[in-house]
Amino acid sequence: MPQEPSPQKSQVCPTCGTRLSENATRCLVCGTELTAKAATKAKKAEAVVQASRMPEITLSLPAALAAIVIVLAIGAVAIYFLLQSGATGASLVTPTAEGTTTATATITPTATELPTGTPIPTETPLPPFDYTVRQGETCGVIAATFKVSVQSIIITNQLSSECLISVGQPLKIPYPTATPAPPPTDIPNEATQTFQACETASYTVQANDTLSTISLNYNVPQDAIKFWNGLSTDNVLLGTNLIIPLCARFATPGATPTATLPPPYPAPSLLLPANGAAFTLANDVVTLQWASVGTLRDNERYQVVIEDVTTGELRITDYVADTKYIVPTSFRPNDTLAHLIQWWVTTVRQNGVDEQGQPVWVSAGAVSEKRGFTWVGVAVQGTPKP
Repeated sequence: MPQEPSPQKSQVCPTCGTRLSENATRCLVCGTELTAKAATKAKKAEAVVQASRMPEITLSLPAALAAIVIVLAIGAVAIYFLLQSGATGASLVTPTAEGTTTATATITPTATELPTGTPIPTETPLPPFDYTVRQGETCGVIAATFKVSVQSIIITNQLSSECLISVGQPLKIPYPTATPAPPPTDIPNEATQTFQACETASYTVQANDTLSTISLNYNVPQDAIKFWNGLSTDNVLLGTNLIIPLCARFATPGATPTATLPPPYPAPSLLLPANGAAFTLANDVVTLQWASVGTLRDNERYQVVIEDVTTGELRITDYVADTKYIVPTSFRPNDTLAHLIQWWVTTVRQNGVDEQGQPVWVSAGAVSEKRGFTWVGVAVQGTPKP
């Protein structure tokens, strides 16, 4: 068999590290002179270098990235536990890696409860207070004193419709409003003093008496008698004892000075219809008009007088507050003649009532001129042809 060649020995250049043959005296690369000593040092250096080299570890890229992630995770866990142990109250914010998609949570709104209204407290009615009837007092006086109605006193105390009470009788008086009225004291209030100061008369209802006749006999208004006796109607019962408030009597004419009366009004100026105007069958309504003499008071009126001069029997006297008057259809003539109708106006003022309770009017100014117009009420019948 052929003999294998023995490996050739070599040396290393100490300057550039080129491997040379063992017998070379000069480096072919860098030109360094090689001596035996140099060659020996080179061999020793090569041996030292070869002995001190560290072992090499080779990792792939995925393995390197995984190692980095593990190191970062361990560091994050260590920092989290350090912050928790310090109890500083600060919350740990975990960094979010760029390029990753973070899912956004959808917030579902919750129903908001509407505030419930505060219930309005209901008013609790106060119970009626006790009161004892005094001398000269009636249901009307007590009702006016405590500002309640006579009907409420009747219902609360279960009295008759006439509200008959006597001195010393205990009553239950209801409160008129939510604010309680002051309870009665030994000293009467102003309203009670006014009623007690009024002069009164006692009257017992006789047969055939009415409230109107009693009012006329004492010259006291019916409303005043009803108020003082707590009457709800104009009916009076036989034998009923009534209190007549004489302080409410009508003024007696003659003794009162007339200085406070207003001056007399001038005569009203008549406007329509014109004097001598003619109205035929086609005119169902005739309206009289005049000019105002000024603002009339509550107890003053215009007195309108209309009369049929042709017959001399029909005459109307009426009282109005306006400056016009519509002639009633009943005043229209019932024949074929043209009747002459005259009319005039004046101002009057009320001065009491008569026996039937009707107002009594007295003159309050001058009388206007008289005007006339004709009025035909029935069509003329034609003569039948033969």
